[in-house]
Amino acid sequence: MGSIPEPNYESNTKNTKPVGIRIVECTKKSNISFKSHQAIVLIVTFLAYTSYHASRKTTSIIKSALDPITPEQTLESGPFLQRSNVLTWLLGTGWAPFNGSNGTALLGDLDLAFLFVYAIGMFFSGHIGDRMNLRVFLTIGMIGTGVFTSLFGVGYWLNIHVFYYYLIVQMIAGLFQSTGWPSVVAVVGNWFGKSKRGLIMGIWNAHTSVGNIAGSLTASYFLKYGWGWSMVVPGLMITVVGIIVFMFLPVDPESVGVDKDEDEPELFKKESTEPLLSSVSDTEKNSPVGFLEAWRIPGVAPFAFCLFFAKLVAYTFLYWLPFYISHTAINGEFLSNEAAGNLSTLFDVGGVVGGILAGHISDRLNARAITAASFTYCAIPALYLYRSYGHLSMPVNIALMLVIGMFVNGPYALITTAVSADLGTHKSLKGNSKALATVTAIIDGTGSIGAAIGPVLTGYISTQGWGAVFNMLMVSAFVAGLFLTKLVVAEVAAKCQDSQRSSNVNACGVGLIEEV
Repeated sequence: MGSIPEPNYESNTKNTKPVGIRIVECTKKSNISFKSHQAIVLIVTFLAYTSYHASRKTTSIIKSALDPITPEQTLESGPFLQRSNVLTWLLGTGWAPFNGSNGTALLGDLDLAFLFVYAIGMFFSGHIGDRMNLRVFLTIGMIGTGVFTSLFGVGYWLNIHVFYYYLIVQMIAGLFQSTGWPSVVAVVGNWFGKSKRGLIMGIWNAHTSVGNIAGSLTASYFLKYGWGWSMVVPGLMITVVGIIVFMFLPVDPESVGVDKDEDEPELFKKESTEPLLSSVSDTEKNSPVGFLEAWRIPGVAPFAFCLFFAKLVAYTFLYWLPFYISHTAINGEFLSNEAAGNLSTLFDVGGVVGGILAGHISDRLNARAITAASFTYCAIPALYLYRSYGHLSMPVNIALMLVIGMFVNGPYALITTAVSADLGTHKSLKGNSKALATVTAIIDGTGSIGAAIGPVLTGYISTQGWGAVFNMLMVSAFVAGLFLTKLVVAEVAAKCQDSQRSSNVNACGVGLIEEV
């Protein structure tokens, strides 16, 4: 009876290797290769953040069940009575206290509470994530998110109508949600180098839109059984995925004892000759970067403030698009809660395309700021067209929603993935590998403050009409692009210098040939 070969790494590495990985290696009686570990990292982190966004999206779907009629419509006179009857038949009578005259404002307050705590928690999560096992940290965050997402839905069966119950549950859920993004970006950054990072992370970042779509479809489907199920089912889903993360996620090559140069995929072999992080002493390499020091890394502040306004726009759509659709007649007809939720997923389909496209373009041009700014400015006319003509017909609404999703989510995806990973391994850090989660948390945490402000402003501004909301979104997109102006100018100047240098080299070559 043959014995199972012992993997060639130290006992402390065995202890940090995930249980699921050890089981797989024992079953196949050999170590898992570096390439296979990379595949596991991409799949597990993709599932992890997909479930985060799926559980986050549910509140936007149940809004129209909690508050069926908007204050904007109550201001109308003659046509309102007929429209009100149609909406009541389609959407139901609502759920106190959200079905009162200040219903949208209360829903906006829930968004603000969730996202404000999420944003503050993000800064601490990055700091903690750089100092503890990211697999354990991520698992705690996912299970906690699942528990408190489910508790929100439990209010349906317990017949809870106290606003502060839902407010406190949302705040704690936001705190647990903040563990996700810095952790998954840091893990992926540990396994993948800088070459073609924009394309790889653009594809990988589809988890945001896939999660939104999955959350929308799941919540919309279960809404007919009662809005509580629309919260509990996604809560159970993220809990299950959290267990998978604990079982299978390898944090970095060192934790599982694999050599980065062994069996490395062809795509990354070129990088091994030019390491992403320069060689430094172990003390410097393992010393976490301070919060203020991370802010001083070139490019962090402009991209962070750009993301503030970019996420303000993106999260307004995340939390209010199904509500807006269900309360806006398309070709003279209103949609049900389920139909509005399903239609809103097309925004995220466009977001998948936008994230991949922005990553690919930024890789080809080697210009992250130019790409992000271009997408942001293109979002402005797209927003105007959707508000002005989206109600004309279903095909027009679908086409414009796809375009908006592409331009709104493109720069958001690029900044939160490839840009964050680039800056987290910036040359000014002199090889320090303990900055990635902190930098990611600073950029996305700043963006999340904007994400908190956008939905709550929408809750109040929408009472004056949705036209005012779209004006706010267009101004925000413009300001987001302005924050990248200095970086765009620097990238354009660098391109001009490279072009001039290339022309001089070619001219010298031609001169030598003529002399010969």
